[in-house]
Amino acid sequence: MRISIACEDKYEAQKLASLIFVKDGKETCITGILNVVQNELVISLKDRSAHSILLENQEEVERFADFIQSVLDKEHALISTGIIGRIVEIVKE
Repeated sequence: MRISIACEDKYEAQKLASLIFVKDGKETCITGILNVVQNELVISLKDRSAHSILLENQEEVERFADFIQSVLDKEHALISTGIIGRIVEIVKE
């Protein structure tokens, strides 16, 4: 399954891609979604830190949350991420 998520800008896209995917282990660093405020997504990582990511709009936040939930529940695994401008493409199996 593949999804394209529009971030607020290129910096936010790079931040999202770097935070969600660990290449070698094909796993995500994200352990949960802490909060959603309009177009802002606050995620927790394995190191217990929290990070804010600004997506294009609230619809993108909801699409990302729905997509990543099965990965967090360990039903699917991430395969890759890619960045095209302010768009992050995420692939899961």
